[in-house]
Amino acid sequence: MIETTAIVLAAGKGTRMNSELPKVLFPVLGRPMIHWVLDALESAGINRMIVVVGYRNDLVRSELASRGVEFALQSEQLGTGHAVQMCKSLLATGTSPVLVVAGDSPMIQPSSVTELIQEFEKEDWSCLLGTLLKDNPQGLGRIVRDSEGRFLRIVEHKDANPEELQLREVNMSTYLFKRTSLLWSLEKLKNNNSQSEYYLTDSPELLMQNGMNVDARPVLKACESLSINTVAELEMVESKMREMGYPCEN
Repeated sequence: MIETTAIVLAAGKGTRMNSELPKVLFPVLGRPMIHWVLDALESAGINRMIVVVGYRNDLVRSELASRGVEFALQSEQLGTGHAVQMCKSLLATGTSPVLVVAGDSPMIQPSSVTELIQEFEKEDWSCLLGTLLKDNPQGLGRIVRDSEGRFLRIVEHKDANPEELQLREVNMSTYLFKRTSLLWSLEKLKNNNSQSEYYLTDSPELLMQNGMNVDARPVLKACESLSINTVAELEMVESKMREMGYPCEN
């Protein structure tokens, strides 16, 4: 399997968690949730990991000091695209593809990551999204395809029309990029949206508009839709992890 570099987005504050902790340091089954993400990436054979830190980055760096990861600092939280832009200097050398995942999704599965990388190897992709088929996709960005099933774009739930709201394939912030394509798209991102942020979700469409090869593969498992934004979601994730037999640390 091709060597891959992973970027883990971990700069946010757990605003809705009612705590001053960085969100990725909230304990899940007794350990900070980002460790579950890094474990899954290691199990999928990924050896180089860049963690994007921001809010209370000193705490995240300290927690991960023994894990052999690299860090990129996002001192202002200006969107997911901006977070990945902070990694540009660390991506300046080398040619391996770049996987981007969220640090608040502790149920990421090594098998899904492996399958996405294997799909990436089959063709000259500029970007391949790892997506999920979900019966109740409320609040999630939808994958829009053409009449022949080819990827067109990601539309956010709030921007989707009634027809798009019926789509079940959703974006879970899991992207695998050809390195040169990622770096090219990062230069083209604009922040002309209501949040004035740079969104990584714009990169696949930018690449497509310039004739590059982009698609999405629904390789993610149902449990991977469980990310953590609130205490209630944290409890739901812990319950599911116990059900699936995850080890619990005291």
